[in-house]
Amino acid sequence: MKTCLPLLLPLLAAGVLGFAEMKSTQNPSAKDTLECAPGEISACGLPSNVVIDLSKAKVQRTDEEWRARLTPAQYRVARQQGTEPPFRNAYWDHKADGVYFCVGCDTPLFDAKHKFDSGTGWPSFWQPLEKAFLGEERDTSFGMTRIESHCAVCGSHLGHVFDDGPRPTGLRYCINSASLKFMSRADYAKWTAANR
Repeated sequence: MKTCLPLLLPLLAAGVLGFAEMKSTQNPSAKDTLECAPGEISACGLPSNVVIDLSKAKVQRTDEEWRARLTPAQYRVARQQGTEPPFRNAYWDHKADGVYFCVGCDTPLFDAKHKFDSGTGWPSFWQPLEKAFLGEERDTSFGMTRIESHCAVCGSHLGHVFDDGPRPTGLRYCINSASLKFMSRADYAKWTAANR
């Protein structure tokens, strides 16, 4: 099966998707060798083969410790750079108010206020909570160029970032639910107060 960046343009033109601010141009480097056709999946649907320098990670665990902390699905995505299926993951259509944390180290990564419906079937955000908490690496696997995104604190793979998101940033952080855990706004306020 060929892959392509999200098949959003026809849906936008038809007014099916409810976010008129979505940009119609896509990152040329992320689209190098791709052609979109009906029925194809987005580039988010491919795992990443990027080499992340985990020696820089502030949180270090053995493989055994990672396997004990994470479910098999979380381990496959966060530690082996896998990808979960679209539209069949915990947060793709999650609308509660709060903050999404890294499943590997409990670092707050994304605010629900920055989440939008990209139509891809994965949680999408137009900006991270704090840019310093994310690492990015050029990913040239599968004959295309993408930007892989991972937690800068523990090195857990999150997903990819594309430049076809809504204003004000124009970015789309296409993130695997398996790499995240959610905390409600009220609990986040308590967590923030306790961790100052």
